[in-house]
Amino acid sequence: MGCREKGFVVWLTGLPGSGKSTIGKRLADVIRSLGRRVEYLDGDLVRPWLSPEAGFTREDRVRHLTRVAYVSHLLARNGVVVVAAFVSPYRDVRDRARELIGDFVEVYVKCPLEVCIERDPKGLYKRALAGEIKHMTGLDDPYEEPLNPEVVIDTSILGVDECVDRILDYLRSGGYL
Repeated sequence: MGCREKGFVVWLTGLPGSGKSTIGKRLADVIRSLGRRVEYLDGDLVRPWLSPEAGFTREDRVRHLTRVAYVSHLLARNGVVVVAAFVSPYRDVRDRARELIGDFVEVYVKCPLEVCIERDPKGLYKRALAGEIKHMTGLDDPYEEPLNPEVVIDTSILGVDECVDRILDYLRSGGYL
């Protein structure tokens, strides 16, 4: 199987509101335009199908992300490029996903909590700060920053296209594209 046909997973992790979905969608579109088969997986799109019973406790998140990692693994081993955009706040879960998937590129979508709260595209931080939501990552639930991600993009400094270009540069230099 040539490099062009091999599947892999780009796993975007970061705080809610950091820009994972925006960057993930754009990245998937660009890779698709290169003639590759691409599947974009996002927490808001996948959770109702894979984990409709899940809340946001640590146990629920771990179970859900384990399911996502397995689906990503199945797609990648069949030649699909998977762009997965999930908060995925726990290092051990991301490490298990890496072990299962193999061809795994972790992208840390870095953004200061204050900027994420300011952006608050879904109003989650506002609701959490008002006490309406429990287990909000970054507030009353931890986010464990990646220790050795393949790519770090700071969305408080870089625009969407710059972020996507940095990821693409890594994928090209690493022989993924």
